Amino acid sequence: QVQLVESGGGLVQPGGSLRLSCVASGSIFSRYIMNWYRQAPGKQRGLVATVTPGGKTNYADSVKGRFTISVDAANSTVYLQMNSLTPDDTGVYYCNAARLNLVAWGQGTQVTVSS
Repeated sequence: QVQLVESGGGLVQPGGSLRLSCVASGSIFSRYIMNWYRQAPGKQRGLVATVTPGGKTNYADSVKGRFTISVDAANSTVYLQMNSLTPDDTGVYYCNAARLNLVAWGQGTQVTVSS
C-alpha cells in the first residue's frame, strides 16, 4: 500500500513562494501518475498539477506559469513549486498517486496566502 506524506505548507504573503514536498513509501514514480490537488475553503477538491511516469506534466489553467511539479525519484519525493502566490491559492494541498484502480492520498498540508 502506497503511503504519502506532504510537508512544506504555511503562511505566505501574496506574491511569495512555497515548495511543497510529498514523500512516497517506495519507488513508485515509474508506475504511478502523481498529482497535487487543492481544496479551498467551502469548495470541492480540484486537480492542480500532474506528472506521469514518462515525465509529462499538466497544470490547471489557474496555476500555469506559476506552479511547477517535479519528481526526485532517488528520494521518492514529488515537489510542487509555487510562485507568485495569490489569496486564491489558499487551501489544503493533497498529494495523490494513481495507477489503474489504485489511488492513494496524503493527509494534506495547509497553504494560506494572506497579508
